[in-house]
Amino acid sequence: MAEQGLPAEKICQELDEILEVEFSFLHTDTIAAELVSLPAAQQHFALQWARRVSSTNIQLAFEFASRAKTAMKIMDDEMISAWCLYAMDTYDSSGLHPAMEAIKNLQGFMEVGHLRANAALLEQVSPVLGPFIQGLSGRKLSIEEDSDAWTDGEVLYLPEMLARLENEQENFQLYKAIAVHLWAHTRYGTLNVDPQLVLSSCDDPLRALQWFQVLETLRLDAHLQRDLPGLFRQMRRLQNRLGDGEWAASLPEETGVLQDLSSSVHDSLRLLPRICTEAPPALPCYAGGMDPVKAWQARELRLLRDKARFRDALRVLADDLWGNAPEEQLPEFSLQENEHPADPDELPELELIVADQVMPIPEHVRQLITSIQLDLTEIPEDYLVPAGEGEYDPSLLEDESLDPDDVWGGVYHEEGAFFYDEWDFGRQHYRKNWCVLRELSLQPGDAGFYGRTREKYRGLIHSLHRTFEVLRGEDRMLRRQPDGEDIDIDAFVEALADMQSGMEMSERVFTRMHKDERNIAVLFMVDMSGSTKGWINEAEREALVLLVESLQILGDRYAIYGFSGWARKRCEVYRIKTFDEPLDETVRANISAIEPKDYTRMGAPIRHFTRMLEEVEARTKLLITLSDGKQDDCDHYYRGEYGIEDTRQALFEARVAGIHPFCITIDREGADYLPHMYGRANYVVLDDVAKLPLKVSDIYRKITS
Repeated sequence: MAEQGLPAEKICQELDEILEVEFSFLHTDTIAAELVSLPAAQQHFALQWARRVSSTNIQLAFEFASRAKTAMKIMDDEMISAWCLYAMDTYDSSGLHPAMEAIKNLQGFMEVGHLRANAALLEQVSPVLGPFIQGLSGRKLSIEEDSDAWTDGEVLYLPEMLARLENEQENFQLYKAIAVHLWAHTRYGTLNVDPQLVLSSCDDPLRALQWFQVLETLRLDAHLQRDLPGLFRQMRRLQNRLGDGEWAASLPEETGVLQDLSSSVHDSLRLLPRICTEAPPALPCYAGGMDPVKAWQARELRLLRDKARFRDALRVLADDLWGNAPEEQLPEFSLQENEHPADPDELPELELIVADQVMPIPEHVRQLITSIQLDLTEIPEDYLVPAGEGEYDPSLLEDESLDPDDVWGGVYHEEGAFFYDEWDFGRQHYRKNWCVLRELSLQPGDAGFYGRTREKYRGLIHSLHRTFEVLRGEDRMLRRQPDGEDIDIDAFVEALADMQSGMEMSERVFTRMHKDERNIAVLFMVDMSGSTKGWINEAEREALVLLVESLQILGDRYAIYGFSGWARKRCEVYRIKTFDEPLDETVRANISAIEPKDYTRMGAPIRHFTRMLEEVEARTKLLITLSDGKQDDCDHYYRGEYGIEDTRQALFEARVAGIHPFCITIDREGADYLPHMYGRANYVVLDDVAKLPLKVSDIYRKITS
C-alpha cells in the first residue's frame, strides 16, 4: 500500500520551520497547496531539498520550493539534485543574484541538464586528469576552464563539460585525448614559431591558421603513436566512434613528410604556403584549437621569467660555494649532456659543471632547465652567468601559482596559497574552493627549552628508547629458501631422504637472514589555537620533544606542522619539521616556538596534510592530531555540527587515500564527538604528557603489526 501523502497543514508547518517564516516573513500557503497533490515520496524529496538549500540561503530555498512541483514534472530526481547544487555553488562563487537566476531558469538548466546527464564534467575529471598530465614528460601544466580547448604552453584550457559520446566514461576518454594532444603542442615544439610567420603564409590569415593546425595535428599524431601507443589506439577508437577516422585521407601527398619522426614545426611552416589555397579538412575529435598570438606572448614572458629564475638559482649556488668572492674570481658554470638520447625527441639529460666538478641540480632548477629546453631546444650561454644582486624585477622570481583576479582577492593571492573544498552537511555537498590555506614559518623560540625538557624527562626518555627499540624489529631467519647464506640442516636431511627414496630432491635447503624494512611516514598536526594557552601548550611542546627523541630510534620519516587560523579565508599551517629535514637546531627551535594563536578550523588543514602525505612514498602513512578539543572558529556555525561533519568528511577523504588518522586529545568531553569523527578505535583522551609518547608507540604497534 502506497504511503499516504502529508496534508497541506503539515507541509505548511515544515516549510515554516525550514524557511524560518517568523524572521523571513515568507508565505508558504501557496507552496503547500501545490505540494499536497504530489505523492508522499515526492513531497519528502521536495522538503528535503528545500531544507538543504535553506542551509545556504533562505530566499533561495523559497524560490526552489515555489518551483518544486513544476520541476518534478519535467526532470527526474537526479537532475533536480544537480539543479539545486548548481544554484548553491553559484551562490558561493557569485552571490545571491546569480544564484536566484540559476534557480529561476528551470527550462535553461533542463536543456543543459540533459547534456550533463551523460557528460564528463571538468570539475570532476580534473583530479584524475591533472596528475596524469603531470606524469607526462616536459613542463608541468595546469588545467583551467575555457569555452574552447587550447593551450598557451603553461595551462591546458578545456571546456566545462564534454557530451559528444553516449556515457560519462567515454566522454572522460575524450577529455583525456584532447588534453594529451594539447600537451603534445608543448612537448614537440608546435608553439615555438612566431605567429606572424603562420598568419602571413597565405592571403587569408584564418585559413592559414586552420591549415597550420591540420599539419601540426598530422605531425603530432605520428609522435603520439610512437611515444604513447596505447593512448593513441584509444584516440583512434574515439575517431571511429565519432566518424572522423579518415580525416587525413584527403591531405596532399606531400604532407606525408610530417609523419617522419624527424620532422619539426618548421616543416609544417614550409609546407603551409603551398597547400593553403583550398579549404582545410575537418580536424579529428581530439584536436583542440589554437591561439598562437596568446601562446607566443606567454612564451616570451616565460623565457624572460625562466632566464631570471635560472640565473638567480646559479647566484644562490655561487653564494653557497664561494660566499662573497669577487665576480671575476667565480668559476664558470656550464652544462653538458650526461648521455645523448638516441631518440631526437628526447630532451638530453644535462649535468651542471662547476670548476670541473659535477654539481647536483635541485629539482626546481631541473624543471627550469626542462622548460627552457622545450622553448629553445638548448640552454644559451648567457643563461649560465649568475645574476647580479637586484638584477631582475622581483616579480619575475615569484611563483605565479594563483590568478590575481581570483574570487578571493587580498593577500592570499601570494605564493603559497592553497584552496580547499569544505563539506557542508546541511546541503550534503562540498562548498567549492571555500577555504584558503597558507603554509607559514615560525620565528625561532626559546633556544634552551628543548634541552631543559630533555633533562626534565631524562629517565622517561631512556625508558622510551627501550620501548621504541622493540618496535624497530630484529633480523629473522628464513628457512627452506632456494638460496641463502647457510644450510638448513632439517630441510637438507628431508631432501636427502626424498632423493634416496627415488623422489626429486628439493632445492629449498638454505637459510637466509631477513631484516624487516620499515616503510612508514607519520605527520603530526599540532593544535595551535588560542584555547591551548597555558599548560596545554607547554604539554604539547614537551610531548613533541619526547616524541622526536623516540622517533629518532626508529628512523621513520616524520613531519610536524602546527595549525590555526581565522575563518575560512585565513587557514594557516606552520612548518615545524618537514619530512626531509633532519632533527637539527632549527627544528628544535621551531618546537620551542609553538604558541597559541587563533581558532581551530580543522577540515582544511587535514585536507592539506592528506595531500602532503599522498606525495610521500611509504607503505604505511599516519596522520596524528594533537589537540585540546574540538574544532572552533570565529564564524560561529563552524563550532557545532557543521565543523564536526566537515572534519569527519576530511578524515574520511584521508582514509580513502590510504592514510590512517588518529587523534590524541586532552578534552575530557572528547568521547562525545571523537568516535563520530575518527571511529571508536582511533582516538585517545590523555591528561598526562608522559603518557603521550607511550600512546604513540601503541599506535605504531597497532597499525604496523
